[in-house]
Amino acid sequence: MASAAEQLASNLNFSTFAKAEDLKKRLWFTLAALLVYRLGTHIPLPGLNPEAYAQAFRGQAGGILGLFNMFSGGAVQRMAIFALGIMPYISASIIVQLMTSVVPALENLKKEGEQGRKIINQYTRYGTVLLGALQAYGISVGLESGNGLVVDPGIFFRISTVVTLLGGTMFLMWLGEQITSRGIGNGISLIIFAGIAAGLPQALAGTLELGRTGALSTTLILAVIVIAIAVIAIIVFVERAQRRLLIQYPKRQVGNRMFQGDTSHLPLKLNTSGVIPAIFASSLLLLPATLAGFANTTSLPAWATAVVAALGHGRPLYMLLYGLLIAFFAFFYTAIVFNPKDTADNLKKHGGFIPGIRPGERTAEYIDYVLTRITVIGAIYLVFVCILPEILVSQTGIPLSLGGTSLLIVVSVTLDTVAQIQGHLIAQQYEGLIKKSKLRGGKRGR
Repeated sequence: MASAAEQLASNLNFSTFAKAEDLKKRLWFTLAALLVYRLGTHIPLPGLNPEAYAQAFRGQAGGILGLFNMFSGGAVQRMAIFALGIMPYISASIIVQLMTSVVPALENLKKEGEQGRKIINQYTRYGTVLLGALQAYGISVGLESGNGLVVDPGIFFRISTVVTLLGGTMFLMWLGEQITSRGIGNGISLIIFAGIAAGLPQALAGTLELGRTGALSTTLILAVIVIAIAVIAIIVFVERAQRRLLIQYPKRQVGNRMFQGDTSHLPLKLNTSGVIPAIFASSLLLLPATLAGFANTTSLPAWATAVVAALGHGRPLYMLLYGLLIAFFAFFYTAIVFNPKDTADNLKKHGGFIPGIRPGERTAEYIDYVLTRITVIGAIYLVFVCILPEILVSQTGIPLSLGGTSLLIVVSVTLDTVAQIQGHLIAQQYEGLIKKSKLRGGKRGR
């Protein structure tokens, strides 16, 4: 089966793509949805003083606001209706997934199939509303505390800000779900990808401008480009790397016919957790700085000010905690999304087994052992890919869009989307082969 799929993939060409009408419709829908998202990042929040806010943003563009601005595709810089971005939904999704391993009721829902997933998705939406409302209210209070940022401060501005920003997040959540069901790729990931990719040309132009003005040497710029290419190559290699466990199925008899035993593989990705550890670690580390940034810094106690300063983007403590949190969430999220016991039970139910390993509990222990070992490598890879560029960003002053987390997200989403496009093309060609074989069989019958 795998060899047949590989043969089909090797035969893919432009004519196959030209005949894939459904794929083209999905691609056009995805592009149109992302265009709507990009337009929304340029619609400003009502009630702000644009000049005062632009000046305030420039003062903090290299820190917390700059990082949020990167994930939101420039919406924070303009304080647009999509300034909250899709992050509340991602945070709610992670929280709900974590709770499914703790709360028995949610764990039972997860096992109920499609109906259970719908209920869990609904809980995720409720969590998004709650987190989005809290964050939007914090932004409104923070904007009012700024000097001249809000034209008419008061309860009406706070309500309108919460409604506008929360509405923007809920629209992006809906748009992401539409892309997933009617377009190509994971909608939420593509929205984040579009935001980061939109800032890459400006980041490259800013880096070249720093070289032109002499702030960065030509040698350093070339070194950064080489490192970025090397990091991209590492991401592509690791994201496609798998540890395949040999699965064997015994001979079976159906009626009077004896079928030979079959073999297949259980693929275990080297980085099972994907980009979630980097995103969630960034969110946790940015939380103290976010609260302090929207609060009046003069009213903070001395210890809180010291903690916020130590957790500043690019500081040694920030880098240390960032790496530790990435490694922690790499293991934690892998344990949530992949259950060795369920996998072993499914193999046993279908008669499959790993040669030399007893089915059932022993198989689960072996899968868990292998998964733990490859997750160690995956965690080291994530820490290296995210930390090394961040050190360069903090030391050289190059834009945040060229950081490790952004490169990891862009490359991972690109690989996933290309794989889905290739899957549609293979399905299209496979359906064409079946139709041709049926036509030939019909002609022979005549």
